[in-house]
Amino acid sequence: MPETRELTVTFVPGVTPGKWIHRWEERMPDVALQSHPVAESRQLDAVRAGEADMAFVRLPVDKAGLNVIPLYTELSVVVAPKDHPIAAFEEIAVEELADEYLLADPDDFPAWRDTSTEIREGTRKPLPEMASAEEALDLVEAGLGILILPMSVARHFNRKALRARVVTGIPESGIGLAWLQSDVPLPDGFDAVIEEFIGVVRGRGRNSSRQPSVQAKQDAAPKKGAKGAAKSTTPGAGGAKGKSAAGKGGPTLRGGGRPGGKARAQKRGRR
Repeated sequence: MPETRELTVTFVPGVTPGKWIHRWEERMPDVALQSHPVAESRQLDAVRAGEADMAFVRLPVDKAGLNVIPLYTELSVVVAPKDHPIAAFEEIAVEELADEYLLADPDDFPAWRDTSTEIREGTRKPLPEMASAEEALDLVEAGLGILILPMSVARHFNRKALRARVVTGIPESGIGLAWLQSDVPLPDGFDAVIEEFIGVVRGRGRNSSRQPSVQAKQDAAPKKGAKGAAKSTTPGAGGAKGKSAAGKGGPTLRGGGRPGGKARAQKRGRR
């Protein structure tokens, strides 16, 4: 692996890249890794602007011009004030939230939209302005409605005044890794650095043959049998080694293959 510039990665709320960063530092000490949190609403801005090499994103995303690989999924939760009835349950079906005011675009949650009382009756109020998940949680805390979030995001913004419970009937939320597509190899062999990080995130072991760093070491190592082949083709290679080779490939008849051994054996048989 060539020494290169640093690798820059961004991540959205709920993603905790610490374990991957730790593995990277152990395996690739010559390539520094910088990570930066970004808002979900701007999760691809740095990558598309060339300010970050890769981004942990919440799926789905617009894949135009990008490579995107899914990594894992997580449950969704409903968040409400701590004295809300949901606090009495470990999990709740989305249909049980039909009479609640959801602080989100109904089209983002079709399962809730299709059972919502206010949408069916045409009484839904316009959404208040919310620039971030934190602002939406402020409104939940004020008792203005409920919120449905990925479990990791709810934990990230954990508040004592709120409760989160698993909500069933809502598709799981997915996390992926995204980076720009390119038809031209990156400078200084940086494609190998990108591939190395993908392997780390996907859980490949440090000795996996699919890792570019391991492939580079294997290519640089001397091929097995190269020395032995050279010695065997050297003219006049006799001595003890030559005798050993002859012994292995020589006769196995009684008499040991020594000069005159067969004749002596026949004489002993006549006695």
